[in-house]
Amino acid sequence: MATYRATEGPSERGVIQLREPTETQIRLFLEAQRSLPFSYPEVGASRDGAPPGYPTNRRRGRLGTGDKAFRRAVEALRRWEMYQLGWTKLCWPDAPITKGTVVGILGHHFGVWSLNACRIAYAIEEDSPSLRRYGFAFGTLPGHVERGEERFTIEWHQADDSVWYEVFTFARPAHPLARAGRPFVRLVQRRFAIDSLRAMTAAVSAGHAQVEP
Repeated sequence: MATYRATEGPSERGVIQLREPTETQIRLFLEAQRSLPFSYPEVGASRDGAPPGYPTNRRRGRLGTGDKAFRRAVEALRRWEMYQLGWTKLCWPDAPITKGTVVGILGHHFGVWSLNACRIAYAIEEDSPSLRRYGFAFGTLPGHVERGEERFTIEWHQADDSVWYEVFTFARPAHPLARAGRPFVRLVQRRFAIDSLRAMTAAVSAGHAQVEP
């Protein structure tokens, strides 16, 4: 099995390889990541945007209107529906959306498998007369090919009753192959943002998302 890593040992760094890792390999990898610190200093910065020097990626789409759509969207997020894409997998789907939860993101793109470790940096649960928000943000751990943060949010705007999904990322390469293949990494990020919006839309209703330009 041809395997490429930033350092030796899948328990230390994100893994890029030509075969899908086994469940045992994934569990050992995640267990080794749990006690490690975030791999970037600006933890929590995605609440307000992106720190200087980080490329960003953002996708936002309307899921529907009203309380029913909001509740369905929140439940879909809790079920990690945004990762049910066929080419991505959340390890593991029963993980709670709470601060400190560590998960693995398994991806398969163009014949290559990647396994990356993240920790939930913060959770969002806001309720005001004008806006309700639910969500969370991942921060990368040393076992990730990038350094940065990714935020997922559901918003219910009371002014027009609209419900929106947004994914926002700031990240830069950490793995040598990610640095060498930056256009490919950016392509994967954009593909995930678009596909995750489609997955969330399908989970809320059978319609199509209204996507902001």
